Amino acid sequence: MLGFGLGARTAHYTALLDSAQPLDWLEVISENYMVPGGKPLQMLDRLRERYPLVMHGVSLSLGAVAGPDPQYLKSLQALERRVRPLWLSDHLCWTGVHDRQMHDLLPLPYTDEALRVVVNNIRKVQDVLGRQLLIENVSSYLEFTSSAMSEWEFVARVCDEADCLLLLDLNNIHVSSVNHGFDAQAYLDAMPAQRVRQIHLAGHTDHGDHLVDTHDHPVADPVWALYRRALERFGPVATMIERDDRIPPLPELIAELHIARGIAAEVLDSRCELA
Repeated sequence: MLGFGLGARTAHYTALLDSAQPLDWLEVISENYMVPGGKPLQMLDRLRERYPLVMHGVSLSLGAVAGPDPQYLKSLQALERRVRPLWLSDHLCWTGVHDRQMHDLLPLPYTDEALRVVVNNIRKVQDVLGRQLLIENVSSYLEFTSSAMSEWEFVARVCDEADCLLLLDLNNIHVSSVNHGFDAQAYLDAMPAQRVRQIHLAGHTDHGDHLVDTHDHPVADPVWALYRRALERFGPVATMIERDDRIPPLPELIAELHIARGIAAEVLDSRCELA
């Protein structure tokens, strides 16, 4: 168990650096610091002096047939060597084609062909970085008619065949379960417990007939309930709360993180008593 963290956001830099906050680590967005120099890297170095860091990317495009962009991968490798993060992660999706970044996390068809592409790309990335990558499940709003397996079957097979690790986003599971009408618990049950290394918790927007993964609200009650079930299933897992819009003052996010700490303590104590 590597404790509890938050995403490093510019609105909180001053508070994070002025005094030590009750955080076990910070997650930084890799692309924000893949620059040749200047203030972003200076701030990154200051954060690294105070907190352990993990790196989270949004542009590897692991589902793209062409594979990760070589220059992007080179920059990612350089940043990894500078930061020496506890771990690195990116998303199980594609983000563009023909050298065009669409700056969105686009879902994949769950087919054997797509599986081969993703597994090959993850292996390439891991070979370059010399370490395992965490992949994150994304939320989705449509399904491909060509899919030959469920999302959870696809995720589990990717982890096994690529020998990678898993960043399990519980809000994304909840959002997609509502949008597509599947059982979120069945998703959790299918995940390879030994590969789950991090959990994301976040908020979403409810539009009545569908949910949108907006990261601009507090964690919703169904996601907290799913977190409890995830801890019962996987045991202690490093956990963080994501907030990317309508970002509140840091104390509000830390208070929300304390809810996660309380749930984890309660569930894990119960597991110990049963053992």
